[in-house]
Amino acid sequence: MFNFEKLDAWQLAVKYAARIYKATIAIPTDERFGLTSQLRRAAVSISANLAEGSGRGTQKDFIRFIEIAFGSLMETVSHIAIARQEHYVTAEVHKELYSQAERLGKVLSGLRRSLE
Repeated sequence: MFNFEKLDAWQLAVKYAARIYKATIAIPTDERFGLTSQLRRAAVSISANLAEGSGRGTQKDFIRFIEIAFGSLMETVSHIAIARQEHYVTAEVHKELYSQAERLGKVLSGLRRSLE
């Protein structure tokens, strides 16, 4: 097992991305290369940046990758707001994803603070 796989933040990020994938199935196919793609890539980027950052040589580098992961998380929050506005996801799905994003954001912030 790699060290990043032990991180709560990474585990939550993988679950969040999986939920995003499930939620985006309902988005119309004409958005496949638009909103769906952007949302999925941003969601996957969160765990990927945690993994990559954990393999860097310094804590400063890892912190920077955590910041990038947090930025990707914020990107997903924006995208799910648009998906909700366009009625691509239900209010219930939006609420669930938003709640998961809040939790993940807190965990990422805590991880960053622990390294400073």
